[in-house]
Amino acid sequence: MAAATMACAVVAQLASFAYPKLTQYVIDEVLTGRRADQLGWVVGGLLGAYLLRDVLNSIRIRVNNAFEQAVILDLRREVYGRMQRLPVRWFDSRATGDLMTRVTEDVNAVERLLIDGAEQGVVAVLGIVGVTVFLFSMNPLLAAVAMIPIPVLVGGALWYTATAGERYRERSRASSAMNALLMDNLQGVRQIKAFGREEHEDDRFHARANDLRLGTLRVMRAWAWYNPLMSFAAAAGTVLVLWVGGGQVLAGSMTAGELVGFLLFLGMFYQPIGQLHGLNQMAQSARAAGERVFDILDSDPEPLRSGERPMGEADGKPWRARGEVCYEGVEAGYGEGRRVLAGVSLRVGPGEVIALVGPTGAGKTTLVNLLPRFQEVSAGCILLDGRNIREMPLEDLRRQISVVSQEPFLFNGTLRENLMYGRLEATEPELEEAIRAAGCEAFIGRLPEGLETRVGERGVKLSVGEKQRVSIARALLKDSPILILDEATASVDTETERAIQEALDRLMKDRTSFVIAHRLSTVRDADQILVLQGGQLIQRGRHADLVDAEGLYGRLIRAQWAAEEAAVD
Repeated sequence: MAAATMACAVVAQLASFAYPKLTQYVIDEVLTGRRADQLGWVVGGLLGAYLLRDVLNSIRIRVNNAFEQAVILDLRREVYGRMQRLPVRWFDSRATGDLMTRVTEDVNAVERLLIDGAEQGVVAVLGIVGVTVFLFSMNPLLAAVAMIPIPVLVGGALWYTATAGERYRERSRASSAMNALLMDNLQGVRQIKAFGREEHEDDRFHARANDLRLGTLRVMRAWAWYNPLMSFAAAAGTVLVLWVGGGQVLAGSMTAGELVGFLLFLGMFYQPIGQLHGLNQMAQSARAAGERVFDILDSDPEPLRSGERPMGEADGKPWRARGEVCYEGVEAGYGEGRRVLAGVSLRVGPGEVIALVGPTGAGKTTLVNLLPRFQEVSAGCILLDGRNIREMPLEDLRRQISVVSQEPFLFNGTLRENLMYGRLEATEPELEEAIRAAGCEAFIGRLPEGLETRVGERGVKLSVGEKQRVSIARALLKDSPILILDEATASVDTETERAIQEALDRLMKDRTSFVIAHRLSTVRDADQILVLQGGQLIQRGRHADLVDAEGLYGRLIRAQWAAEEAAVD
């Protein structure tokens, strides 16, 4: 497709050369010699040349657009696909609005360069080369005069290219900051209204939008100097040629038709140079945007993903873990000097329920995040059924684990789509069974369109308890042998908690379960209770053994009992 575009551009450019040559012929031969019989043939030749040029341009545009859109599609998929495969920690230091800007605005800036730059750039360069050959073949002296402004044009282009990068980066950063704030405010609109901070947020947005305005004006000011200066240099070249060429006509060494033809060719020389200056501006914008796009593309994806050979059983079915989990001297943290876990070792048998308790910041969530490799260990290892999880393809590992968190995330789609996310190939009977087991039947029956009801962004049309039961049904449908419950009942009232806990009991049956809970009453029946403090495992055992023992668990239990009694009084 690129070759076809190039061929059409070359032939179309050659066809456009007919106008200056035939105009010269009309002036010198037809008009001067009063050969009226030749005028019709010349006009017919011009029409034919223009028709050929424009037909080829039409073909070139269509082929080039198809070519570039295919490249753009690949680029968009590449960027989005790489984002999907980046580690969770990569997103922790980047605002959602910033990433949205990169995938939309920045990719669009690169896209515009591909669409306009590749097409117009090739045509402009071919035009400059072709016309230069014609100019020197027609009149070397005038051609040399026409080249006088070239150092100015090249120098201006080099200056603009060298200085524009930081201006466009500044504008991109300002746009990203504004979009990041906008995203935060749209997601936190209830908090803004609850605290009456509309004016405050209006001022913050105005400041971000003003930064973008100033950044854009800085870009435009440079262009306001650069573009007219380049245009004047080209005009000065035309005036110099007219001056020298006019002298040659008066001296009789050049005909008027030859001068007119040369000037027409000269216009075809300076016009694509002007296009290249415009493309230079576009290229600098695309360069700044491309740096942000390729920051995503060049980031290291999660290791050992599903491109490797999947694990399988002897009968050819996908591998399913028994659920035995071992942590051996595991350490983890967030960068240098921020160690969260220190030398944790534990063993969990298949089907056991493990409760993790301890004060905020003790490392409970980090401990369970290491299992699906949302975060990597810095020392030690984790074994699943005796196999190091770092040696497993991530797709196989994560297929073994379901997560039900404190704030379940629902996509802005139908309830059915959110439920089926657990297993896209699930049958209708399997879906209905998961709905019953999670206790979703009652509230689904009250929805206007049942399973086809759209739940809104982040499931805003459902209550917290309803969203939690949807997430439980989704986990049931996934049917993983290992379950992680991260404060799954922390945000609901007592009655809803009881209903959710019944659904969780059904979900945990015959599954290895890790349960994080601040309400210690929900973990009293666990097979093991692990007490963490300061990233270390300081106590372990069953509820009955730990409650009477001296230690953190007993103090937490007694403090919670006292709080409950005070609430009743």
